[in-house]
Amino acid sequence: MAERVEVEAFLQQLLQPEGYKDYGPNGLQVEGRREVRHVASGVTASLAFIDAAIAAGADTLLVHHGLFWRGQDGRLTGWLKARVARLLAHELNLFAYHLPLDAHAEYGNNAQLGRRLGLLADARFGDQDLGFIGPTGEALPTLEALVLAVDSQLGRPAVVVPGDGRPLRRVAWCSGGAQGYFEAAIAAGADAFVTGEISEPQAHLARETGVAFLACGHHATERFGAPAVAAALAARFGLEHRYIEIGNPA
Repeated sequence: MAERVEVEAFLQQLLQPEGYKDYGPNGLQVEGRREVRHVASGVTASLAFIDAAIAAGADTLLVHHGLFWRGQDGRLTGWLKARVARLLAHELNLFAYHLPLDAHAEYGNNAQLGRRLGLLADARFGDQDLGFIGPTGEALPTLEALVLAVDSQLGRPAVVVPGDGRPLRRVAWCSGGAQGYFEAAIAAGADAFVTGEISEPQAHLARETGVAFLACGHHATERFGAPAVAAALAARFGLEHRYIEIGNPA
């Protein structure tokens, strides 16, 4: 068991959210029980996730996508009311960390994604240094090998714009909706870029620069950070932890 304030202090120290200019508040978004025994981690604080966490007996939720975002209306109506009402009715704590959870060098979405793909970053790039880039070594010498690794580890086919077929010496990656980092990845020397989403301009850039672009799913590329942090939290305080997957085609 741990006190909620101890959990919050641990997470704030680990993820250091004050160092990021983010799209919404990081940290404790909804205050619940004072005592923490069982943590449920997931990607998004959707109603389905909240209900699954309640069914699992969790008292504290740790997610990447929380409830509140910059520019949001702010009124507790509709879907937002339903989520907040469920959290309050069951006295659940909700912790959410967005960019800090992408960026953490060990437990973050990018670090964990790279580990699963056999990639090790030796540099950062892009806004707030959120993008990771590193050498492929012998593990992923070709685009075909990288695509196979992505499909195997993420369990879904990637959208691939193949570039010019060059050998892969350096691969850049950034989880989620980081398609706008593609030009920075090219400038950093990448032969391929892995992210969650693709927009219209990236296909043209891949064809014109020869750098391959892989869109592997926003949700799929961000499944690994929250459970890694929650596992570290659980180990620190002797808590129960369960990762809850709520499928998302995005």
